[in-house]
Amino acid sequence: MLIQEIMNAPAITVSPKTSVVDAATIMLDRHVSGLPVVDAGGQLVGIVSEGDFLRRGELQTERKRSWLLEFLTSPGKLADEYVLSHGRSVGEVMTSEVVTIAPKAALTDAVDLMEKHGIKRLPVVVQGKVIGIVCRSDLLRALANILPKEKAQASDDQIADAVIAELSHQSWSQNGFIKVSVQNGVVELSGSIFDERERLAAKVAAENVPGVKSVTDQIAWIDPYLGVAMPAPTETV
Repeated sequence: MLIQEIMNAPAITVSPKTSVVDAATIMLDRHVSGLPVVDAGGQLVGIVSEGDFLRRGELQTERKRSWLLEFLTSPGKLADEYVLSHGRSVGEVMTSEVVTIAPKAALTDAVDLMEKHGIKRLPVVVQGKVIGIVCRSDLLRALANILPKEKAQASDDQIADAVIAELSHQSWSQNGFIKVSVQNGVVELSGSIFDERERLAAKVAAENVPGVKSVTDQIAWIDPYLGVAMPAPTETV
């Protein structure tokens, strides 16, 4: 799936001259948490988000420091913080270095960028101009649309083959110690593991196979140092 398939277009934008009050009002009215900032020619010059409005003089939430930290902080940094907490226009408080993405990029590229830079939204840009925006909520919406909403039908043999195939593709279970049997759509996992974290991973692998009604965990955990086997839980999920 590509970014252009899930992005919001056209993007709601503001200019550097837009007032902070107007930008905040637009965010509230349009239910968005960030706005690309574009110049008169439509070129992206920054982005402003809710986070830029947290430290505000009007709210008395400016950053407070002890006298020692205040003394050790450079005058330039203090000046920057003053502008952010008292600036009246978007151009004074926006983030100028913006991480962007192309419309034909894959969703995995967006996720990588969001995780790497700790951001929640990416302007979608072509030749410097914003044509849309993609947010974490758009990725969540795409996930909700892809996940099956109804249980599919499959025979026990088909289910068993699918679970075994999925486990064989995962490096954490390629040792073949996890066994699979299926009866009336109920998957029973047995055998042994040497890392307790493999238990939940195996259950998740089985749960995602179409036709599975529930999963019974009968896997025994073996302490790799002592060689002691711990009995498996018996609950069904």
